[in-house]
Amino acid sequence: MPGEDFDIRPAAQDDLPALLALYRHLNADDPEVPTDIAAERFAEITAQPGMTVLIGLSGEALTSSVTLVMIPNLTRGGAPYALIENVVTHLDYRKRGHARALIRHAFASAWQQGCYKVMLLTGSKDPATLAFYEGCGFTQDKTGFQVRRPPEI
Repeated sequence: MPGEDFDIRPAAQDDLPALLALYRHLNADDPEVPTDIAAERFAEITAQPGMTVLIGLSGEALTSSVTLVMIPNLTRGGAPYALIENVVTHLDYRKRGHARALIRHAFASAWQQGCYKVMLLTGSKDPATLAFYEGCGFTQDKTGFQVRRPPEI
């Protein structure tokens, strides 16, 4: 578990530069998002009902983040469901329980809002990553599919 100085809260506009720097630890090869576009996208994210970027802080350092999206639903008695995306921990803070604490916080938020399940997809095949998610409480009992936008569109 993280130390006493670890705090979890929703990201705010002032956190954006540190959040963008943290995302470099997720996909270092991704093109950097220009500052004005990043600010616009972040405003869209924070305005979206049910969508929260949760951040973990160790003292003043932004160490980790997850994005939680809660989606209204017309099945399962109208119970919403949730998705977790963009799970990332700064390289210097890995193996300290930060991401696990954020995921558990996201679970609690989803359960509080009546979600009947929380889903997560990972592109990682690394056994340690898969074991980490299983240790958080996820089960690998569904088959996920995706389609990516073709480059010509």
